[in-house]
Amino acid sequence: MANKTILMTKIRQILRSFTQGKSKVQISEQTGASRNTVKKYIRKFLAEKMTFDMLSSLTDSELEVMFGSAEPPDKGERYEQLQRLLPDLEKRFKQKGVTILMLWKQYLQLYPGGYGHTQFHTHFTIYIGRAKAVMHMNHKAGDKMYIDFAGEKLSITDKETGEVQAVEVFIAILGCSQLTYVEAVATQRRQDFIGACENAMQYFGGVPAAIVPDNLKSAVTKSSKYEPTINEAFADFAEHYGTAVLPARVYRPRDKSLVEGMVKIVYNRIYTQLSSHTYFTLESLNTAIREALEQLNNAPFKGRNYSRRQQFDEVEKETLQPLPVYRYEFKQQHIVTVMKNGHVCLAVDKHYYSVPYRFIGKKVKIQYTAAGVAIYYKYEQIASHQRQYRKYHYTTTDEHLASAHRYLSEWTPEKFIEQAEAIDEEVANYIMHVIENKQHPEQAYKSCTGILSLARKVGNQRLTMACRRANSYGVYNYPIIVQILEKKLDALTDEEQQDAHAMPQHQNIRGSDYYQ
Repeated sequence: MANKTILMTKIRQILRSFTQGKSKVQISEQTGASRNTVKKYIRKFLAEKMTFDMLSSLTDSELEVMFGSAEPPDKGERYEQLQRLLPDLEKRFKQKGVTILMLWKQYLQLYPGGYGHTQFHTHFTIYIGRAKAVMHMNHKAGDKMYIDFAGEKLSITDKETGEVQAVEVFIAILGCSQLTYVEAVATQRRQDFIGACENAMQYFGGVPAAIVPDNLKSAVTKSSKYEPTINEAFADFAEHYGTAVLPARVYRPRDKSLVEGMVKIVYNRIYTQLSSHTYFTLESLNTAIREALEQLNNAPFKGRNYSRRQQFDEVEKETLQPLPVYRYEFKQQHIVTVMKNGHVCLAVDKHYYSVPYRFIGKKVKIQYTAAGVAIYYKYEQIASHQRQYRKYHYTTTDEHLASAHRYLSEWTPEKFIEQAEAIDEEVANYIMHVIENKQHPEQAYKSCTGILSLARKVGNQRLTMACRRANSYGVYNYPIIVQILEKKLDALTDEEQQDAHAMPQHQNIRGSDYYQ
């Protein structure tokens, strides 16, 4: 037994030195094995298509089966029966809760005279190990979706200018079946990133228990070995789909090796098909990507008689959670201070929304979608409104306002024009111009209130004449009406008005003829 342990140790030493790039002569001198022995073990190692990490995970017994003799000790009928069964057993092993012991018992039901548990375990482990180092034992059906962006970008070309625009390539892969989704997006920003994640789950037809992103800014606000901070928008998206976010650990390449391996496959199997074509839109590029992607997902695995799609349909499809009824609506947000009139401004639309008056002067968060606006204070929703797109207008809920502010909620152009028409059409016409010429509605409403209040001081007739006079000047504001009334310009006829503004005669004033 001691000699066998030494032999297996020496085999490991030989193969470790080989993977480190040492020559056969150097290995022979270091280990004391003959050159022919070194060549024999290297030849077997290469034939198995394994990495040294895979080899290190094997026990001495498993290593002896592989390297202890030219052939496995038993290659009779039992061996052939098991080899035919192994691909199906491998797929079953990826289902949640399935163990090698369970598979062995199922195997014995089919072949009562088959291998014992130890030999079955050895053959099964070697078979699994020959597939891929990091893909084999830890990926259970429906558990994780790994996502990342490819390092190399694709491009689209502007048909008119010929300008070439680089675009990002998003990749998602299910851990168990390795079914893959690929999409070109304009940027890595949150909206594009979340949209691509959603499209991936729509493509898979279900939701995994967790999403595993690399430490992308669109997914992770702050990296941490123990508890990274998830981007708020991405966390909201994950909550909508009922899944968790488990960012890959920093400096832990095995956490993301599956998707990184798929990036290389995408380069070879998809990029190469696209390289000879020019694409003018993102849509046409994604159509071409989808065609190549279907070929990739339907092609058999190397050394297997089934494809990613087949493995997904048989093993993983039923384990995914159902998709939600409605797709996720991307939310954007801003931090603002509540104004003294009890409203907040959504700057992108220049529209104002009310909040309860007790929050005046507080910093709140506006979270908005294409259809709605929600306002939060310290994680509590304090108001919600349908989104409006009219610039410089107010959307107000009366209950939000203090009694002193209730009057402001009644400010509307229609009400001011209605009050002005009760005085005279000339006044109504002038009020309409005031509203149209003010940049901000509150400026216009204050001017209108001031102008209409003058009727109580000077009477409807004088205010009507003052509005007519100001309208002839083309000036629309409260001060010009006050000035006209104070100087009693409203009582002048048009001729008197011209005389009042005629240029005075003076000997030093030159006429236009002087400059001819």
